[in-house]
Amino acid sequence: MGMVSEFKEFAMRGNVIDLAVGVVIGGAFGKIVSALVDNIIMPFVGLLTGGVDFSKWAWVLREASVDASGAEVPALTVGIGSFVNAIIQFIIVAFAIFMLVKAINRLHRKPDAAPAAPPEDVLLLREIRDALRK
Repeated sequence: MGMVSEFKEFAMRGNVIDLAVGVVIGGAFGKIVSALVDNIIMPFVGLLTGGVDFSKWAWVLREASVDASGAEVPALTVGIGSFVNAIIQFIIVAFAIFMLVKAINRLHRKPDAAPAAPPEDVLLLREIRDALRK
């Protein structure tokens, strides 16, 4: 089997296509969650914390300066607010995936089936046993 036909067989499997669709939808869902957190949730959190804008909240390690040649050296900061936003986004995505998996599992559950009837040979052996007891 040639490399091209082997690749074609691999790429056309259902699992690979399902994975590709999942990645694309996951990326789009991530953008929705980012917009939700940045534009809707964080302003309310900022309001509750006294007007703090978490997206600009940073820990400054070194202030911006100008070097000897006159070039501006940017400030060195740790973006705490971006990290907080990412944590909130992760929690929302994780909860949404949990709810989705929970719903799928509920759909896939099969009702408890009654125990299967014993095979015919077992029934015959039971009849013979009962007849011998009499």
